[in-house]
Amino acid sequence: MQIEDFMLPCPSKKFLGIECFGCGTQRAIVLVFEGKFAEAFHMFPAVYTLLLFFCFVGLNFIDKKRNYGQIMIFLAIINSLIMVFSYFYKHFFAI
Repeated sequence: MQIEDFMLPCPSKKFLGIECFGCGTQRAIVLVFEGKFAEAFHMFPAVYTLLLFFCFVGLNFIDKKRNYGQIMIFLAIINSLIMVFSYFYKHFFAI
């Protein structure tokens, strides 16, 4: 068995035939853990900001003394902007 056997299908792509803003996230994270960093970025450009965001979410649960709220909001905004920009770039400008 491989990790790809356990990945969730995208409901938007499966039922509507349209990729969503997060399509490719799971595969990109797997590529990062396999050490294929450039391929992960091409699959889903927001993968690195997403992983950084999840690290700060984990730190927020572990380290209760510090407030990571502003950093997490900043990373969420940056991540959202990258996702929207890359979605429109992929669908309207890339061939």
